[in-house]
Formats: sequence, structure tokens, C-alpha cells
Amino acid sequence: MRLHHHILLAAPFVRVAAFTPSKQQQQHRHHSGVDTNTPSSPWNNKASFFLTQPTNSRLEPLAVSFSSPPPASIPTEESCPASVTSPNNNPNPWEVHKFGGASLENAALYRKVGDLLVSESSGRMMKSGGEEDDGEEKHSGPIPTMAIVSARGGMTDQLVAVVDSALEDIMQAEAALDRALEGQLAILNELAPAEITQEIEDRMRKDAKDILSVVQSLRMIRSVPPSVMEVVTGFGEIWSAQTLYAYLKHKGVKTAWLDAREVLVVKSENANAGLGEKGSSSSTGGVTPLWVETAKRMEEWWNGEGRKEGVNIASDDIENDDGSAPIVVATGFVATTSDGVPTTLKRSGSDYSATIFAKLVNSARVTMWKNTDGVYTADPRRVPEAFSIASLKYDEAMELAYFGAQVLHPSAMVPCIDSNIPVYVRNIFNPSFAGTVIQGRCSGLAQTNKDGKVTNWRANRGEIPIKGITSVDAVSLLTLEGASVIGGAEVAERFMGTMADANIDVLMLTQASSESSITVVIPEDQGKAALDAIKSTFELELSRSNVNSISLSDTTMAIVAIVGEGMAMQSGVSASFMSSLAKANVNIRVIAQGSSERQVAVVVEAKDSTRALRAAHMAFTLSSTMVSVAILGGTGKVGSALIRQLNAQKDDLKKNLNFGVCVNAIASSSRMFAGSGGQCLISLDEVDELLGSDQSQDLDLDALTAAFEADVNPHRVVIDCTNDEKVSDYYERWMASGVNVVTPGAKAAAGPLERYHAIQKAQRANTVAWQYESSVGSALPILTTLRDLIQTGDDVQLLRGCLSGMMAYVFKHMDEETTFSEAVRLAIDQDFAENDIREDLSGLNAVEKVVILARELGLDVEVGDVEVESLLPEDIQNKEYTGTKEEVHAAILEDLKALDGPMLERYKEAAAENKVLRYKFVIDVPNGKCKCSLESVDINDTLYRLRENENLVAFETSRYTTSPLIVKGAAAGPDLSASGMFADLLRLGRAFVGSQM
Repeated sequence: MRLHHHILLAAPFVRVAAFTPSKQQQQHRHHSGVDTNTPSSPWNNKASFFLTQPTNSRLEPLAVSFSSPPPASIPTEESCPASVTSPNNNPNPWEVHKFGGASLENAALYRKVGDLLVSESSGRMMKSGGEEDDGEEKHSGPIPTMAIVSARGGMTDQLVAVVDSALEDIMQAEAALDRALEGQLAILNELAPAEITQEIEDRMRKDAKDILSVVQSLRMIRSVPPSVMEVVTGFGEIWSAQTLYAYLKHKGVKTAWLDAREVLVVKSENANAGLGEKGSSSSTGGVTPLWVETAKRMEEWWNGEGRKEGVNIASDDIENDDGSAPIVVATGFVATTSDGVPTTLKRSGSDYSATIFAKLVNSARVTMWKNTDGVYTADPRRVPEAFSIASLKYDEAMELAYFGAQVLHPSAMVPCIDSNIPVYVRNIFNPSFAGTVIQGRCSGLAQTNKDGKVTNWRANRGEIPIKGITSVDAVSLLTLEGASVIGGAEVAERFMGTMADANIDVLMLTQASSESSITVVIPEDQGKAALDAIKSTFELELSRSNVNSISLSDTTMAIVAIVGEGMAMQSGVSASFMSSLAKANVNIRVIAQGSSERQVAVVVEAKDSTRALRAAHMAFTLSSTMVSVAILGGTGKVGSALIRQLNAQKDDLKKNLNFGVCVNAIASSSRMFAGSGGQCLISLDEVDELLGSDQSQDLDLDALTAAFEADVNPHRVVIDCTNDEKVSDYYERWMASGVNVVTPGAKAAAGPLERYHAIQKAQRANTVAWQYESSVGSALPILTTLRDLIQTGDDVQLLRGCLSGMMAYVFKHMDEETTFSEAVRLAIDQDFAENDIREDLSGLNAVEKVVILARELGLDVEVGDVEVESLLPEDIQNKEYTGTKEEVHAAILEDLKALDGPMLERYKEAAAENKVLRYKFVIDVPNGKCKCSLESVDINDTLYRLRENENLVAFETSRYTTSPLIVKGAAAGPDLSASGMFADLLRLGRAFVGSQM
């Protein structure tokens, strides 16, 4: 049974010390970086680090205790003598650099690596105190350098193909071998002249002949012995090392190349384990260096080949030496057994090679050169806001590695842990960046519990308790339920024994407190085998109903974990993690926390894993809160005004409120444009150009909805500026998917009651926001005020006022000099009117706002329930106008001239009584009556002094009896409507940020 180092228990009875991973496990992981070269060896547990793979569930721990400090020095017999560790009397210790295949894909990259090694070996500016952060700066002088290299990019796969194809067609195998060899030779001959490369080329061609001789026999035995695959694939590193050596030799560098098969001696728990799975850092057998024999061979190589190549200067000649430091290029991945049989550290094992050689030569540091800026807080491909971590403890790195982060395999860190050698992870393409340093140990659990004082992590302002967030994808949940009749201990023993016998990898384990149900998390591709095995074990109990059920999750799951030493003795960390997932609408299926308090892991549906990663990343302020926004109706006046305001304020939002707005989709009434993969649109300044580009498409609300649902950002908002019934029909679906909605339109909030209640239900069920404050009074806080009154227990009796900015403008300007139709035209020119001005003049616009307010007051009213006075005769109201918007407006204005006379008469009648005309609404709550009408009001009415584009709402309540509470202000025009929407968006943004504070 390959049990993992971290089985995470929800019940204490299981006596399991350590688990080791499967060869498949790492395939299922998403990582915190992009390039990895981690070794293949078992994992560690919380108490001990295991270097050997258990056989038949027997655990053999290596004596490296997590709670103990590292040894003060390396045992003498496990490292080389001073003649090797202090080459040519150089005062500086060795430094080891490791380069993966991605850094060695072509001649240009080999040059880059070679030049980088020359630069690193020439020394660096240091502080006089010996530490890089203390004292005066001085140059270190030349630094002895060792480079551990992988095969060039793709070479291992090519050599695997040679072996595999030999089973069927030796000619095909020979052709594949020729392609692999000639590709390497082409790079070699591009890097150095023939006088250097000829000998190397001859050796490579001889190697190829040897490979062909080996694989020719495979057709006869019809199988590939693991040792054959390891021998053949190891030539990739051997050729790669000689290629880099040739370039350095051509540069005049003091260099030599080292075939690790001549030096590195290892033993393996399973000699027939083979190469291992591609992309895996898991093990098919524990590989352990034989330190004493390896150190002896290293010394022999140094005094033999090293002396011959000129990197080891004889003591008599040191005075004549140029003082430059040696650069030794060693092969990663390959090794030999004590019997002299070539073997490997398994696929992706070059990191292990680097740390082994670092320990041998007492290296001051190991640098793992990747293609990212160190170890990231999360996978930047899935969490764009992720950034490089400055430093990690070994234990933190192990936790991250277990949960899929591309750091180092725990086995690769063992040699460095032994002597506290710092491991740097740096970017080959950005060498000036410091990257990540991994060094030191976390406090042991006993010490933490003894010395620690529990504090809430939020009280430590500026201190983030976690270092990273990572995931293991493609897992399944296997659950046994209702076994209380059998007894918990027996169930656990038989369950886990079955997992062992079936060779199933258990990643996490939880058990119900009643001990009658067990759930394990396993790789998805092992799910069926595990299910069949458990059903077979409990077949009798199932037939007798002593076990209720055994089930396998039918959807793909993923583990998401947060990791960091700072979590220990800090309350509120788990709460912040779980809360962030809840707010992102991510359901948690399994929860577990390691006893060290360095990690908390949950299992969620795989489709939600990226959203979970981003939500957790934001929750711990590892990045600013980012809000994904889609703007519908973005080319209209209100939408355009909103975009202008967003552009003007986006920098201030990030600086002052710690959240950013990512507009990743925009649409007009006919076209839409969505950023690829939910990416933010680079510019909102040219919306018309975006919607007119080849990348735009016809407006398709279903396709747009699918994009919303696929967006992995936990904070998603649709801003609907359309006021379109068809768009309103999608609100319920959007909210059911965890999407928040902001709108200035009244069609949804004042639409059919059945749809209104369905939207509200979806909103409550998914804890999302439906913000429509601006649908009533633009930027005025009318709805907010009403909700505050209701929620504080005030009894609202009556609402009255004016909710139409256009009507306010018209009747403020209409007099004996300015006709009714002319006042309407002026309002249109000021952008105070709806697109169809008849909605204003018929009272429909005001009625919809009244319905919204009435529903907030608990009245189930429809638009048709409101008593309304329309200012339009039926012929104008029902007439079909054609042409552009301007032409339609002109036609309506022409027809409105017929109303100038009657409206003037009403104006004069009001003036004769020292009154003014106002389009007034009233909501009589006790009687459930709503009314909108044109009325004459006197000087004592709050509407008397209503200004030209204002809204006004007077609240008469049980508390405001002597004088009503009045909300009044400008409320007409696209800028004010956009401002109201922006305020709604800000409220959402502050809520998102506040949930993470």
C-alpha cells in the first residue's frame, strides 16, 4: 500500500505514520510554478521523513525528525575531504546549480546556461560580515561551481520512444534514435569547434550504437525490462552534460564533465520499479544514496579526471594558477548501483542529484533554475494575481509539494536539511530576480504548543499566516456509510487493509465521530479499482445491511490546500479559508487539518477548484480583491458614462480600497466582446472598436451566460444597463451561478411578481447581491434609506414625492413663454429622458419606481395595480413611429404640440391658486394603494421647491411624525445613473474586501 505522508484524520484512532505517493498522483496536480524537476522518492510525515518506500505496509523511517534541529555538520564519512570541498585552496565553498530540460532545449539556451555559470562562478558582491544582509559590501572572489544538468528538452521522451518502438519495428527504433542523436549533435556542433566536439561526437555515436545493440534484443523477449529503460534514457543527461562542457571549454573556462554513473552509488527499495511516470515526482521505489561509497568515488574522480581536466590543480602548481574557479558539469538523473548496474533516480530526479552532490561537496547553496520567478503563492496560470514567495522553511516547502506545488520533492530536500544548505529557486530567464530561498525548519508541534499563545491572525496587521495555496486535481471520494454494527476499529482496519492490498493511494482520510462512516480521497483513475475492492471486502455486510452503502463520487473532485508556518496558534485562519469559499459559491465536501497546523485542506468539485484557489488567495490579502465585471448596454449613454467613471477611478480603487475592476465582457444591443479565458479587456476607451472587431460576435445571452459561469473569479458582477425584459429573464440563472447583478433598470425589480420572487429566491440561496438602488433615484440613497428604516423597526406609513427627473424638469420650465412640447424637447436635449420618451410622459417610468418601493415595503403589487395618470392621449401612446431615435423624437414632439394648449390651461389654473404643477406619487402602505398623477401643489408641499432635474421622496413613519424624512437631489441624466451603479459596485467591492479583512 502506498500511503501518503499526510493522511488527514478527522478521528484519532487510525495508527498510520506515513503515506507514500503513487506513480500516478503527480499527474493530477496543478502547481505553483511551470517547470519542475523533482525526484522520485517517498513523502514525509509530520513526525519523520521517510526515505524508503514501505513494502507491504511496513514503514521504515529515516531518523530526520521534524521537531529536531538539523545536524550541526555532515558526518565526515558522508562528505568529501577538504581537497574536494575546498578546491585549489579556494576560500569559498562550492555552489551547485541545477538546470532542467526546459532550460536546455536548444543551442541558444545552452549558451545562456553556460554564460550564467561563468557569471555565477566569477563571484558576487557580499557583505563583509559574510552574510548578504550585514556589513560592508565586498566582492566574494571566484566561487567553485557545479552544474547538474537534465537531458535537453524532449530528449527523455525521444529515448523512451526508441525503446518502445523497438518492440515492434527495429528500423523505426533506429530512425528515432538517429533523430535524437542528430538533434543533440546539431546543438553540440553549433556551440563549439570540431577540435573540441569531435571526441565528444565520437563518444555519442558509440553510445548510440550501444543503445541500438541493447534494444535490438527486445523484440525477442517481447518486453522492456525496467533496467533497460533506465540505461537507455540516462544517455540524455550524459549527452547534455558533454554538450554544455564543450561550450564552456570553447569559452576557455576551467571545466570538466562528470558522469554521475561513475560516482553516485545508490540503493533502491524496488530495483525493478523502472523509470517512473512522466511528470511525476512520485516514486516506484525509494532511492537512497550510499554516502560513504559515493564520497570515496567523488574523491577518486576529483584526483583523477579532475586533475586531468585541469579543474583540480596540483599543490605545486597552485601559485601559477590564474585564480579562476572550476566549473564541473555533472549529469543529473543517472546513478549506479553497488553492483555497478546503471540506474536512475527515476524520471524528474535531477533535483535530487543536485542536492546529493551539494551535500557531498559541502556546498554553500543549491540553485534550482526554473522558468518562473521562484515558488509562487499559487499557480499563476490559474491565479493571475499570484506572486513569488521570498522565503520558505523546508517544512512549508514539503507541505506545498505534497499538495501539488512545483517546489522540490521532499526527498530532494533531505540532503540539504541534513546540513541546512539553502535551496534557491530562480528564473533562468530573469536571473537578476532573487527568487525564493528554502531554508530552516519550522518549530516542532510540541514546541509550538508549549511556547505559543493563541491570537487571531487578523490582529497581526501586515502579517499573512499562509505562504501558498495549491491543489491536487482529479481525485475521487470513496465512502463507506453506516457500519456501526461492525465496530469502528474493525471497519477502519479492514478498510485501510483493503486499500493496501489493492495498491490504492490514500491522499486524505476522514471518519465520522460515530466511527460508522469513512471517506477517503484517492486519485480518480484508481476509483473503480478501489470501489470494487471495498465492495468485495464488505460483500457479506452489504448483503446483511450491516453496511448501508459504499459509494464513489460521480464527479471529479480536487483538493485545495493552504500552507504556512504562520497558521500555527493563529485563530481565524480556517474560518477565513472556509468563508472565502462560501462567498465564492464553492461547496466543500471534505475538510482536514494537519496536526502541525501548517496546512488546511478541503475537497471541492474540480470545476470549482480554480475559483476556490483565487478566492482563498484574495481572502488572505495575498492579492488585491479582483472583481470580474461584464457590462451589458455598454454603448448606451448610461453604459458609456459608467465606463468613463471606471476608467477615471480604477487606480484609486486599487490603491485606496484594495480591489480592482476587471471588465472582461462588454455588449451592445446587438454585439458582444469577451476577453479570452475571462481576461480583462486591455482598454475600455474604444468600446465601439472592440465591438466592431473580428473578435466580437453577435449578442448571444446564452453564450455570455456560459462565459459568466466558466469565469473562475470568485467575485463576478453583471452590470445591466439595458433595461431589457429579455435580459432580466437571465437574472435568476446568473444568480444561481453565483453572479452578482447591478442594474439601473426597473424591468426586473418591477416586472412580473413571479419572476421577481424567483430572482429573490436565487439571490438568497446563493448569497449574491442584486443591487438596483439606481433604478429608483439614480445616485440618491432612496432604497438604502427605506431598507434602513424597515430593518431598524420603523413603521413606514406613507411615501410621497416625485420620482421622474424628466417630469420635474418639464414642469419646472413650462410656463406661458415655454410650451409643454418645448419643455419636453429641452429635457431630451439634457439627456433627462428615456430612450422612448413616452415611458416618461405616460407615467410608466414613475410607476415602475413606485412598484419597486412598494415591494420593498412588502406590498405584492404589479405595474397594473398602480393608479396612474398618463399625460399622453391614446393616439400618441399607441402610435408606431419609425426612423432613427432622433427622427422618432422629432415626430413625437410634433404630435405633442397638440397638448400645449391643454397643459397651458392647467398651468394657469395652478398659478392662479399660487400653486405649481408636479408629477407626484403616493404609496399608502396601510391601505396598499399606489398612485402617480399630475397635481397642483402649494408652498407647504415638499415638492413645491423641487428643482429642474430632482427626485424627492418623503418618508412618513411612526418615528418621523412631526416632519417627514426627506431624500432629495438631482437624479436625471446618464452621469447620475452611472454614478448610482458605480456606488452599487463599490458597495459590492467593499463587501468582498471586508469579508477578507
